Order: sequence, then C-alpha cells, then structure tokens
Amino acid sequence: MSDYKINTKCVQSGYTPGNGEPRQIPIIQSTTFKYATSEDMGKLFDLEAEGYFYTRLQNPTNDMVAAKIADMEGGTAGMLTSSGQAANFFALFNVAQCGDHLVSSSSIYGGTFNLIAVTMAKMGIETTFVSPDCTEEELDAAFRPNTKAVFGETIANPALTVLDIEKFAKAAHAHGVPMIVDNTFPTPVNCRPIEWGVDIVTHSTTKYMDGHGAGVGGCIVDSGNFDWMAHADKFPGLCTPDDSYHGITYATQFGKEGAFITKCTAQLMRDFGSIQSPQNAFLLNLGLESLHVRIKRHCENGQAVAEFLQSHPKVDYVVYSGLPGDKYYDLAQKYLPNGGCGVVSFGLKGGREAASTFMKSLKLAAIETHVADARTCCLNPASSTHRQLTDQQLIEAGIPAELIRFSCGIEDAEDLIADLSQALDAI
Repeated sequence: MSDYKINTKCVQSGYTPGNGEPRQIPIIQSTTFKYATSEDMGKLFDLEAEGYFYTRLQNPTNDMVAAKIADMEGGTAGMLTSSGQAANFFALFNVAQCGDHLVSSSSIYGGTFNLIAVTMAKMGIETTFVSPDCTEEELDAAFRPNTKAVFGETIANPALTVLDIEKFAKAAHAHGVPMIVDNTFPTPVNCRPIEWGVDIVTHSTTKYMDGHGAGVGGCIVDSGNFDWMAHADKFPGLCTPDDSYHGITYATQFGKEGAFITKCTAQLMRDFGSIQSPQNAFLLNLGLESLHVRIKRHCENGQAVAEFLQSHPKVDYVVYSGLPGDKYYDLAQKYLPNGGCGVVSFGLKGGREAASTFMKSLKLAAIETHVADARTCCLNPASSTHRQLTDQQLIEAGIPAELIRFSCGIEDAEDLIADLSQALDAI
C-alpha cells in the first residue's frame, strides 16, 4: 500500500483478505496459540520464525492495525500498546536506561511530562527540558555525552504549541541520537513527522484515531531510518547481545527497519505487558477507516470556532495555530498546511468566576477529561484536573484559571458556535 495516498491507506492498509477470507480484520480474541511440536514453538521464541504464541507479546489483530498505522506514517514497523502513555514510555525506555539522559520539549502533555520528569527520573534517567522556541544554540547546549533521545509533540496538548520538527531532529542527529515525536493531535493525515526527519513516532490512539471514545490505546512506529550500528556505543541494548533473549543482537539480526520494534516487543512488552486488547484494536481500525474524513471536519470546525472566539468581546485571547497572527501560525503553515487539529484553547475575561459560569452554561459540549473525540467536549483545568492549584500555580503551569480547552467534534459548526455564544452570554 506504500504507493497509495493517505486517504486510501486509512481504509485499506494493514490487511488484505485472501479468497473466501473475512473482509473486515478478524478479532483474534485468544490469549495463546497452539503448535504441533515444541520445536515449532521454539523457533518463535528464538525469533527464527514468524508467528504467535502469547498475546501479551503479539496478536494478529493488533499487528494488522499496527501495520496500517506504520504505512500511514511512512514507517517500516509498528506496534500497539495499551495506551499512549505506554507508547511514549516504551519508545523512550527502549533506548535509555539507568544513568542515561534525555532532551525534551517542555511543551508536552502533562501526563507525559510527569512520566519523564518524575517516574523515569526515579529509574535513573534524567531529562533536560527546553522551550520549543529555544534557539539552535540553546538546544545544542542541552545535550550531554549520555543523551540517548530527543522527545517532543507535533502539536502539544493542551498548549497547542507547534514543534519546529526539523530544528529538533537536526540537533538530535548531530548528537547521534533518534528524534521521537508524539503525533497524536495532527495524526498522519495532517502531518507525517518522518518526512521531516523524525525517527520514531508515537500516538495515543485513544484520540482522533479511535475517534469515538470507545477504546484506550497507543502505537509506536519506527521510520527504519536511524542507523543504530553507526552509534553502537550509545545503544548497547540494540547493538550488543541481549542475554535475556538468547543473545540476540537486534540491530544486526533485524537491521535498521526492524530492530527497534523487535526489541520493544521481545523485551519491553514481554516484561511490562502493556498490550492493547484485540477488541480495542478492532475498534481502533474502524476509527482509522474514517479518520481522513473526520479529521478534515474537526479542523474545519476548529477554525470556525477559533475565528468566532477571536472576535468575541468576552474572550481575552485564543490559541489556535490556524489563526493568522498566532505565535505558531508560520510553523503550522510549514508542517500542517492542511490543518492541525480541532482543539482550541482560549481565555475568558473575568478569570475563574467567568470560566465557572461558562462551563455551567454549556448545553451541547460535554464537560470531559477526554479530547479529540467525534463529540465536542470541553474542559476548564482550573476547576477540574488542576483544581488543587492556586491561581498563581496555574499561571506557572501555563494553564491559568480562565483557560478553556474546547475540543471540536464533527457536529455542525453553526451549532457549536451557537452553544459557545449562549454560554458566553451567561457570563
């Protein structure tokens, strides 16, 4: 499917039925698989043959869906995980270990920031966070001899920062490490980071890819471009024998195209078990089949809502990279010419009290912690996810009390604007 356009890949990639086989991807809802002899199964454990023996490592349904996403991103291999958080952890931990160092954009999802800054720090992996707007010199200064990867988000959640992908990828490669990017918000329909130099792409498939709030999941895609053996001293886990898996050296046995995902599966999925269920993978694939249609509507609605809010007298500011004059408008035109996402952030005049009244007055938009759903959802972090923080702490965290995150679904834009208008009138 590599020669087809992204719209066709959304529908067709990952699975081609044979004569008389199911047209839809089958759900292989089985924990284990039967073999005629121990020798047959042994070849699987030795990675000498392809196949399945236990769903904690791999499952046919999952692999078909992962193959579709890899094709959509332009990568060589992919794997599904139980969540986007698991995908980011696996992608980073696959190359870093105790005593190593990471460089990351500071403008990333709060849960991922905590994973990297707190949890992985407890594992002995330090991280230097840099502003996405840093200069090349400031970015270069963040690297250390033990740096193993650079991380960022194409469009940050919820700050909506647009990452200068080429700048960060160039710095990563200058220091001999891979660039890892979370591409959840644009999806490969609107941005394919691999085309801009990224080596590993991650997703929370829970968001636009699933699109219906039906299943939590994540995905990792390898570009197949990073030459691990050229930097063998930095990546012993990939370039020296794995004593926990029959002494296999992943980079030599599976090459640039397959080493990263094979190690991630045989080692990390084996030990952590953060597998996506086959049922969720099936639901994810149903979402992928309409992704190219839905994401266009999300972006159209996001643009319309952002333009309405920008001109409203009770709105203090609007953050949306599709608006001329937005801080990241020029970067969005470069990396996201067809649109970014349907999420709009804005601040209300009147602070916390105005935000509280606005949220109570919404009728169509649902108050949820979710985002990037077919149905419009809305969140005021100060009164929900971050209610334990003071107004000053909220400002320091970049989510002031008046901030509203509005995730436009695929309803009619006029209805969304009417709901916003009546809620703003209530203030």
